[in-house]
Amino acid sequence: MAAGRRHPERTTVALTGATGFIGSAVLAALTARGARVRALARAVPDGRGPAVWVPGDLADGAALAALCEGADVLLHLASRVSGGAEECAAVNVHGTEAVTAAATRAGVRRIVHLSTTAVYGEGPHSGIGVDEVPAAPVSEASRTRLLGERVALAAGAVVLRPGLVTGTGDRWVVPALAELVRRVPVPWVGGNARLSVVDRADLARLIAALALDDHAVPPGVQHASHPDPVRAGDLLAALAGLGLLPALPGVDGPGGADGPDGPGASWDECRRLLAATPGRVSERQFSLIARDHWYRGDDVWRLAACPPGPGPLARLPAAAPWYRQALGLAAPA
Repeated sequence: MAAGRRHPERTTVALTGATGFIGSAVLAALTARGARVRALARAVPDGRGPAVWVPGDLADGAALAALCEGADVLLHLASRVSGGAEECAAVNVHGTEAVTAAATRAGVRRIVHLSTTAVYGEGPHSGIGVDEVPAAPVSEASRTRLLGERVALAAGAVVLRPGLVTGTGDRWVVPALAELVRRVPVPWVGGNARLSVVDRADLARLIAALALDDHAVPPGVQHASHPDPVRAGDLLAALAGLGLLPALPGVDGPGGADGPDGPGASWDECRRLLAATPGRVSERQFSLIARDHWYRGDDVWRLAACPPGPGPLARLPAAAPWYRQALGLAAPA
């Protein structure tokens, strides 16, 4: 991949996933810096916005050719995050094959592909570097995203693996926490799990920097969460302080009641309580939040010369009104 470009206004970026949770923030970050963005969408948004929209999807060869024609950079952010094997493969594998092939034919010089740390599987994982444990995805979505990574890497891409992504538009992390504090209303191993988390606006800044700036980020996999892990108890306490979740005892600071796995309720006790109250969040998903899932991620920010910002907890107040509405909570008095 060629060295970056110093003039964003002269850079044309081909973007997939532009209407999604992360992609919409990336679109805003790119256009704020003056980049020319060509975005793929099954349905062109009302008002169209700052991008040139290409109607179509990842199975539409003509649309992909139009998307990539004359582009300097491809940001492939579209993915399928749930569903069966065929549905996930259609987007995460075959869609990645199609769009990277179109980019290669068009002479696109830089490709950035969005994946997830969920490809590592169950964990717990504590402070690991890229591929220091074998990838072992347990869902069809994660399995096919790992296969999609391999396609992107073969095309010379930078592959980003963020962990939990929070911020305006988040329909999984904080809504899942709201369910879990109801189903498991005890300290989750004292809330001491360390998690890789990134605010979506900070992740968007990083992706925009990879698209537009001179940098020394080589092709390959990079962890893309904030470099500093977030303690689960601190995340819960910050959300409770904003009135978004009820407070759990023992997770407003280090410590808690003693248990076999350390402070707080043991993991086995947490699992028992979760199973006793049915809900949408699975035990595997609960594990991603209640046990260590921390992946070292400082390299990509340094190599991209992109300051990571104050961290996801500091960004939560700005997203609180959106979360309050999404969770059906009354506005504070």
